[in-house]
Amino acid sequence: MGDRDLALAAHLMRRAGFGASRGELETLAARPYEDVVGDLLRPERFPEVEEDLVDRYYGWDSFHGPPARWIYRMVNTRRPLQEKMSLFWHHVFATAFFKSEHVASLNRQLQMFQRVGMSDMRTILLELSRDPAMIYWLDNNENVSGEPNENYGRELLELFSMGAGNYTEDDVKMAARAFTGWTFAQPIPLYPHGHYDARFEYRPEEHDDSVKTFLGETGRFDGGDIIDIIVRQPATAAFIARHLYNFFVADEPQVPAWPIEPPRDPEAIRILVGAYLDSDGDMRTVLNAMFTSDFFKEAQFRRVKSPAELVTGVLNLVETHRTPEPGIGVYQAAVTAMGQELLNPPTVEGWHTGKEWIDGGALSERVNFAVNEVGDGSKPGIQAIVRRVSESGSELSPEEFMSVCLSLVGPLTVGDETRAALMAYAESQGPLRFHTEADEEASARRIVRMVQLIVSSMEYQFA
Repeated sequence: MGDRDLALAAHLMRRAGFGASRGELETLAARPYEDVVGDLLRPERFPEVEEDLVDRYYGWDSFHGPPARWIYRMVNTRRPLQEKMSLFWHHVFATAFFKSEHVASLNRQLQMFQRVGMSDMRTILLELSRDPAMIYWLDNNENVSGEPNENYGRELLELFSMGAGNYTEDDVKMAARAFTGWTFAQPIPLYPHGHYDARFEYRPEEHDDSVKTFLGETGRFDGGDIIDIIVRQPATAAFIARHLYNFFVADEPQVPAWPIEPPRDPEAIRILVGAYLDSDGDMRTVLNAMFTSDFFKEAQFRRVKSPAELVTGVLNLVETHRTPEPGIGVYQAAVTAMGQELLNPPTVEGWHTGKEWIDGGALSERVNFAVNEVGDGSKPGIQAIVRRVSESGSELSPEEFMSVCLSLVGPLTVGDETRAALMAYAESQGPLRFHTEADEEASARRIVRMVQLIVSSMEYQFA
């Protein structure tokens, strides 16, 4: 196992998951890269997080429950790509608590993303169209024959599948008519009974069964037929490919600019579009093409970490919250303070990503969070870093001290300015020594401080 294998394993786990401990990375780096990708794409090979255990500690009877339990799942799952795809679809198909205020429906939607997020595009869009949280979010419960509501039909085309400029206003109207009657059964009221699910319901008496022409095809279409037509479109393949590139590979302009801003890597998009069209929209096939490509492997540190990625990555570094315990809600609050309130995105567009994650206030929150978390030398992951540094030799030069810490935190590549600042600190107290017990205590404090400086660097903000 070489440094390059370790760096590639770390890159894959930052993108296809939420980071990993050093020991986990070394185990992964010792295996063929394609085998690791294969395991990520087949989460059913691995056990799920015990839902009963999570329920006991992090319930879902208030809004704070589902985001907290999701963070716990992100940190502890043995199916990291399943959770990462859930976050991806939550961003693309943004649905927020602030309108529905119905926790059970949002929790059910998240479970749906976990269940079908790596299936095929038809299944995903069909499940989305039957999801009560989405139906209420975009008013399809008000979409009935004779009085169509166009909200869901419009966003299905503009933000969920094809993108602006690839359909007409008539197509929006036909899509809306096709989804008439797709609604949900009203759940038992929240008070005083508690939280009950809303369930999808198709009401034929409210459905417009007339002939419709949609994207050049004509028939007595219902919502399923509309989805069948959508998933066959090259525009859908390109739109989803661009979302995948932005989320997993490198930062792109925001979605509203896509009709006028070309992809930054047209060849990468071409590869993803080809995988989509050749497989009839099978997400595992598309993801495999992406993760095994040269453009993915070469895109290290070209995305700003989302708040959820930053927080869960730090938790994986310090190796805390491996079992349910009090305090996970602090991390939900941290993600929110950084600008990403899980299950409550600001608009139907989701969150603006890339450099918009690191404006002045949010950057301070991110740096302070990371520095405070790694500053506790009693945490298992920090103790492991101290131990690994001490095993590198009884005395380390400042250059060796800095380099081994960068490797154990990342491996992380830093620019000249950051390297100079880290070297200045490493040199300030001379070599790192482990000859005596006093040396070990002093060196442990220096190692913790070096790790704090590394996680406060500009480079640590990138995945």
